[in-house]
Amino acid sequence: MLSCGIFAMILMFSANAKNNCVYTSGDKSTNKIALTFDDGPHPKQTEEILKILEKHNVKATFFVIGVNVKNYGKALENIISNGHEIGNHTFSHHVLKYMSKQEILNEISKTEYELWDQYGYNPKLLRPPCGSYDNNLVDIATEKDLKIVLWNIDTEDWAHTSVDRMTKNVLKNVKGGDIILFHDYISGRTNTAKALDIIIPRLKEIGYEFVTVSQLLQEN
Repeated sequence: MLSCGIFAMILMFSANAKNNCVYTSGDKSTNKIALTFDDGPHPKQTEEILKILEKHNVKATFFVIGVNVKNYGKALENIISNGHEIGNHTFSHHVLKYMSKQEILNEISKTEYELWDQYGYNPKLLRPPCGSYDNNLVDIATEKDLKIVLWNIDTEDWAHTSVDRMTKNVLKNVKGGDIILFHDYISGRTNTAKALDIIIPRLKEIGYEFVTVSQLLQEN
């Protein structure tokens, strides 16, 4: 079976969709970039990442899975209390491209319910699992006034990539307006927090400013 990361590389930009609400980056003329984290919250990995972000005074965007919000509420509370942005990553992380319009709507709405009912949070950003989308999702996002947010730098942390390789990948390819993909839950070993602790100060040194995705897209 293909991993979600490999699946994303195959599908993310191949969908035949009306993409007026789909974003892979922000304004390229700016020095601002956005760090994003998928698949949490998680009681251990999310907390490690939050500590690094607080250490470097950086705000980020977390695309959360509804079932994890339901199970790990304390981690979600800490994301919000630290001033980070929340986006919807569906309830159960199924690939939406192969689901009916009603099934897609249910995946989005169940996470919206968890976030609103427990935390009073109404996300306006949506990231489809594996970056896979089609016209059904675009239609739903348009109806619900949601922005579909993909990315243009994949750190490949999902593949248990080494700290050195992640760091070199980001520093070599980063440009203003970029949306960078990390994960705050990975099954097994993860180097994400360690890589962040190196990547963030180096990017600051060369003049990049870290913002949330919503702040980045306001520049468009």
